Amino acid sequence: MDSFKVIHNSLLEDQHFVLSRELLNQVDWSHRLICIKGFRGVGKTSFILDHIKKVYPGNDSVLFINLNNFYFTKRKIYSFADEFSKLGGKVLFLDQIQKYPDWSAELRMCYDNIPDLKIVFTSSPVLRVIEDNPDLQGIAQIYHLEGLSFREFLNYKTTQNFPVYKLDDVITNHVEISKEIVSKIKPLAYFSQYLHTGYFPYFMSDPSFFNVKLLKNINLALEIDVPYLNQIELKYLSKLRKLLYIIASQTPFTPNVSKLAAAVETSRATIMNYLKYLKNARLINLLYSNGNGDLDQMKKPDKVFMHNTNLLYAIAPDNVENLNLRHTFFLNQVGYFYKLESSSKADFLVESKYEFIVGGRKTDPANEIFGAADMIETGQGNKIPLWLFGFLY
Repeated sequence: MDSFKVIHNSLLEDQHFVLSRELLNQVDWSHRLICIKGFRGVGKTSFILDHIKKVYPGNDSVLFINLNNFYFTKRKIYSFADEFSKLGGKVLFLDQIQKYPDWSAELRMCYDNIPDLKIVFTSSPVLRVIEDNPDLQGIAQIYHLEGLSFREFLNYKTTQNFPVYKLDDVITNHVEISKEIVSKIKPLAYFSQYLHTGYFPYFMSDPSFFNVKLLKNINLALEIDVPYLNQIELKYLSKLRKLLYIIASQTPFTPNVSKLAAAVETSRATIMNYLKYLKNARLINLLYSNGNGDLDQMKKPDKVFMHNTNLLYAIAPDNVENLNLRHTFFLNQVGYFYKLESSSKADFLVESKYEFIVGGRKTDPANEIFGAADMIETGQGNKIPLWLFGFLY
């Protein structure tokens, strides 16, 4: 136990400047069992350590451990948690829960038998925490840590403290909001950099190797997270990689499942499964006409996008034309909190009531349709600056 406390303290001491994430304010930390899911490199560990430093400074009743530690090849989580609790422990943070076998049963034992202990654990976004583990239904609270919003990126770059805005506020008061922001900074001066390297926080420490690190994390997700958690044989990894590259090279597009199956040399059913796996891994986004893609995963999506623009630059830099970047950005930033569907009248239907077209400065929305226009600082009427949709989280 003492060795883990030493590691815990050294990690906290090594935490220099950490960009505080908006999710810290959204998590209900009073729950006894909390899961923080997120893509590799999105900052889950830093997020947890930041929370500990702010809420539990110098508190010996809190412990952060990484389940990569070989010690847990012989020690059960429940046994460790029980000992920790008996020694006065109150909150246990478990990093990378997917690395530990039988983790769900162990967590359930902790929940049932150690009522004074809170547990917060992190996992890959691929892990189906509730869906595949009925013993955790009703007791585990799930949160997703996404990459930086454009607002969070600007706060880091400019040392400002811009607040989050609700979608209805942006639609109703976008002129006043954008003028207030533009009076302090020039958001368009940072927008291109954000699209290229601003979503994943490791640009802060090693900007020159951003794409190298991102490609490494993409490959680790494909080689470890997706196959292991979906029980895919490694011999099929090349097909999954090929599909992701085809998507990145063509996105956004309406998928022809038969053609994709022929190109990847697999079945239509497998392609549908692969699309689901890539979506759950936060590598792509799927847009449906009814907004219920999670309820009907085997339905063909209307359109396929990359999950964020940084992935697009890293995997298929030849496909980063403006319209693609704009649509990917809008779907990524707005889709974090709000339901998006495909639309027959526009590019997106948001919350089943707002029709949006997404384009450049000459975007001219018709009556009852909104425009998200790039390369404008402030809008007017139904025409809203595209960058402002990066202030929703």
